[in-house]
Amino acid sequence: MLDPRYVTENLDEVRERLALRGFDDPTVLDRLASLARERSEVITEAEQLRAQRNDVSKRMAQVDKKSEEFARTRDEMRSVGERVKVLETRKDEVEEELNDVLARLPNLPHAATPPGKGEADNPVVRVVGDRPAFGFEPKDHVDVGNALGLFDFPRAVKISGTRFAVLRREGARLERALIQLMLDLHADAHGYEEVWTPVLVKDSALRGTGQLPKFGQDVFRIARDEGWTQHDESGAQHDLYLIPTAEEIFEPGELPKAYAAYTACFRSEAGSYGKDTRGLIRNHQFDKVELVRFCEPEQGEAQLEALLGHAEEVLKRLALHYRVVQLCSADMGFGAQKAYDIEVWLPGQNAYREISSCSWFGDFQARRAKIRYRRAADQKPRLAHTLNGSGLAVGRTLVAILEQYQQQDGSVVVPEALRPYMAGLPRIERSKV
Repeated sequence: MLDPRYVTENLDEVRERLALRGFDDPTVLDRLASLARERSEVITEAEQLRAQRNDVSKRMAQVDKKSEEFARTRDEMRSVGERVKVLETRKDEVEEELNDVLARLPNLPHAATPPGKGEADNPVVRVVGDRPAFGFEPKDHVDVGNALGLFDFPRAVKISGTRFAVLRREGARLERALIQLMLDLHADAHGYEEVWTPVLVKDSALRGTGQLPKFGQDVFRIARDEGWTQHDESGAQHDLYLIPTAEEIFEPGELPKAYAAYTACFRSEAGSYGKDTRGLIRNHQFDKVELVRFCEPEQGEAQLEALLGHAEEVLKRLALHYRVVQLCSADMGFGAQKAYDIEVWLPGQNAYREISSCSWFGDFQARRAKIRYRRAADQKPRLAHTLNGSGLAVGRTLVAILEQYQQQDGSVVVPEALRPYMAGLPRIERSKV
């Protein structure tokens, strides 16, 4: 969430920077301006009345307590006190509504984020490796995998419905091998602390990361009965959601901090009807190895570059051709202020497809989630900066391997980096069983 004070004190600048993101809802912005003005007016009046009350209290100390002047002034100050209470109540109401409006506003783009209206305006930062050359017409991953007996989409539809997949034999093993390779690389070579997390999270966690309320249609909410509920420390009841992706104070010297986790992810894909319905590109359930970093504000940009490099290293180890693009202002995710996409080449589609998005959120997530740090033991905690990225999306990595490593005889060469996780298997061929 954006800083309420910064927004209210810099409304014109906020309007301009939100416009760069394509956000120009006049109703929301006008309401924001109205609330900001009222908040300022309420605070100013309350401060003036408190100052007046303090001054009068000092004078009353020198007035005869039995005099008419004392009684009259005391009554006036009681009225002032009641007015201050009314103003404090109204301030809380205004700030609650202001926070609700702010929760629906995206992050402001960083100065280093290029302006643009959409995907076509994303500049290419670099292209890594050569496109694989084929002496035949390359197939897409569905045809390759089906021919090798790696997929069973009919069974997935029967047990779960559309946009789900069943992986079989070497297909299932390849998925597992990719997860192990990524976790080993990030934990051992890149210094991430590996964690394993629940796939069900409270609504408060999704609000902290910015998934709610903006992307409420994209996540799966778990229906509960009266016998199964979740409550916080205060006894408040919470909705539970399947994670769409995977309050703390860091003490001096702890930052930067990095975590890596394998997560099974779930998305409803609301609004994507008819898009990428074939194969593994856009399913309701998918695997990711997620990378999360926390840092001090001054470290943010360098930490983003480090995160990006760690995600790229997976593709380099697998010798897959890809490119990196920087997302323009209107194409970034809701909470990002600067972001990169890694796009892997899929010869079966003759196109680059996103395989990782690495984002720097500034203090946007930390404000609601109360993620803070201390620079010194005797200093007040400050908001940390958060970053995250996929290292990588496992299913799409599997897709890229099937398409980039396919052979004319229908087999698929296993990248050397994966062979130790595949019992040394050099090539996936059609099972004779």
